[in-house]
Amino acid sequence: MPNLPFRLDRRTSPQDKEWGMAKRQDEHSTTKTIGGNLLPKHWAMFLHFSVIAGFVIPFAGLMIPIIIWQIKKDDLTEIDIHGKIIVNWLISAFIYGMVCLLLTFLLIGIPLLFILAGLCIIFPIIGGIKANNGEIWNYPLTIQVLK
Repeated sequence: MPNLPFRLDRRTSPQDKEWGMAKRQDEHSTTKTIGGNLLPKHWAMFLHFSVIAGFVIPFAGLMIPIIIWQIKKDDLTEIDIHGKIIVNWLISAFIYGMVCLLLTFLLIGIPLLFILAGLCIIFPIIGGIKANNGEIWNYPLTIQVLK
């Protein structure tokens, strides 16, 4: 065997035995991963945060959460619950937006639109953080269309 600064036969090293033990423990972990290395709570967090994409790309905040929800709802029950919460908020925000647009003729709708835009950013952030902690958070002021 050539004289190398590292060992080619590392099966007998103590570090590999420890690593092998850790790897075996990870293989027997009860944590369920779906879709690569993402846990269900990560999918739920991403689902909430995807609502904010509508501020960058038009209609992305509407389409991305619904697509993720429809794809993952059969695999993960948590995603179905979070998806219904988000779709209920999207419907509610649309209704509130239409009311605010009507109220712009009275000039009160303009500040209400800014408040609604702020809520459309704040609520998904709070919901995403709570989803990452494994909690289910219903957005306030939401009209329950889907149950």
